[in-house]
Amino acid sequence: MVQKDKPRRGRPRAYDPDRALAQATAAFWDAGYAGTSLDDLSAATGMNRPSLYGAFGDKHTLYLKAIEGYRAVARAGMQTALPQEGPLKAALGGLYQRAISLYLSGEHGPRGCLLVSTAATEAVMDAEIRRAARAALEEIDAAFEARFRHAREQGDLPRSTDPAALAKLASAVLHMLSIRARIGTSRAVLEQIAASGVDLICGPGPTARRKAPPG
Repeated sequence: MVQKDKPRRGRPRAYDPDRALAQATAAFWDAGYAGTSLDDLSAATGMNRPSLYGAFGDKHTLYLKAIEGYRAVARAGMQTALPQEGPLKAALGGLYQRAISLYLSGEHGPRGCLLVSTAATEAVMDAEIRRAARAALEEIDAAFEARFRHAREQGDLPRSTDPAALAKLASAVLHMLSIRARIGTSRAVLEQIAASGVDLICGPGPTARRKAPPG
């Protein structure tokens, strides 16, 4: 006789893990790691504590998953906003505009970048969060560096350009936009900062060069 498999007991999974992680990420993003309690996470995801533990592990593990998910989104965003072809200045300006829109978003108000706004606070005392945040930021540096290196090869940047140094400057503009967005700086001012950053990295446009006084 062939023994039939017994039907599994219990209800099927009643949550969407991707949606639940996004909701937990939003809670961390607003209040930070220390400021987000398990009750806050339960309320945000609609899951009770045992379900949260079963799905994601403890709060620390869930926060690291949130960082990893944010890192994947940032990676995809950099690839989309910094195509290899086309003028570097336009691509960089477009990337900063997308970043500003993201940093000004949030149900409860502008929240900046998840990493800059929340992970940096925990990095001093938590080695795992420090490593995760550093890896994410270094990945952004590397994406900028690769694009600047290509721009130099195509003649869109001077041959004397140091792509690695310029990449850190480009990242620093992102970090500044994040911090200022979170503390309530207007979009108009953020866009001025972004435009100044683009000019600093790529050089002023032809009109600005023509109007410059003779050296």
